[in-house]
Amino acid sequence: MSTPLRLRARPLRSWIATPSTRAFRASAARHDFHFDTHHFVQRLEREGLNRQQAEGIMSAMAEVIDESIRNMTSNMVTKADQEKHQYTQQVDFAQLKSELQLMEKNDLAMIKAESDRLQVDMEKLKQRLREEITRTQAGVRLDLNLEKGRMREESSGQELKIKEVDTRIEQEIANLRTAIQAAKVGSCVHRTSSY
Repeated sequence: MSTPLRLRARPLRSWIATPSTRAFRASAARHDFHFDTHHFVQRLEREGLNRQQAEGIMSAMAEVIDESIRNMTSNMVTKADQEKHQYTQQVDFAQLKSELQLMEKNDLAMIKAESDRLQVDMEKLKQRLREEITRTQAGVRLDLNLEKGRMREESSGQELKIKEVDTRIEQEIANLRTAIQAAKVGSCVHRTSSY
């Protein structure tokens, strides 16, 4: 029997050093997966294979395992990339939070300024309304006073006319009385003179 070939455990990538496998390499920071090739070859020899067959099977198995590991890890990210992404997200969230807080402060300031402006406008409108009501009331009072004065003057004029009419009526009555008295006296004198 020939002397057994001494194989040591080494990374699977070292078994497959073709350019096609290097193209799938994601980054330099990938972890190496170790496979005890010597122990695997010894096990195959115990199962009845010769050294060359065991090494051929072990080489094929190493390629399959390495390809499977590459396929599984091709979609995975490294811890450094994950931490970098997490840090970027934290920075983005912190920036977004500060922007939202700034927007909220600005919105609150704008709302307060608008509220203050509306209150000032309301006070101005109230003052204008008070002034307009005061002016209207003064105008109405003036109109009422003028109307009262006009009515008093009209009433005074009517009273004067009534007094004039009363005076004329009394004069006419007095004239009629005088005429009646004169007629009575004339008729009495005429009667007495006719007797």
